[in-house]
Amino acid sequence: MDDRIFMEEALKLAAEAAAEGEVPVGCVIVRDGQIVGRGRNRRETQKTALGHAEIEAIGDACANLGGWRLWDCTLYVTLEPCPMCAGAIINARIPRVVFGASDAKCGACGSVCDLFSMDFNHHPQVESGVMAQESSQLLSEFFERLRTTLRDRPKWKKPI
Repeated sequence: MDDRIFMEEALKLAAEAAAEGEVPVGCVIVRDGQIVGRGRNRRETQKTALGHAEIEAIGDACANLGGWRLWDCTLYVTLEPCPMCAGAIINARIPRVVFGASDAKCGACGSVCDLFSMDFNHHPQVESGVMAQESSQLLSEFFERLRTTLRDRPKWKKPI
């Protein structure tokens, strides 16, 4: 199985998220060479802290497969999972996680901490850096556009 094929699908979802003004993170879950779950960031559009790509993809895969145990699946995500998403991966029993860009501020698969190496009942195998440059570039371009937009908008002060 070629990890790049599925990471490309995750990158397409990340680009969709960026087009909607969301941080560009995309995720797919694969079983037997078929995508069974898809997700992208939707925190802003859905107004929820739970709107991460991995959470959405896990929910989609569980619905499509008819159960919460995803023990024969691989999760592909463009950005290293945060602690919430790493916890969901552990709870869903996903055995393999492939991610693109590392997250030095919130990554829970080795950058800030490694939840998968702790004394939980499940320890996914992690492969990092798959299409990392493409994933990082999408994030960098998004945040550069955001900084430009924020810099150019009118400033206001909250009334006293």
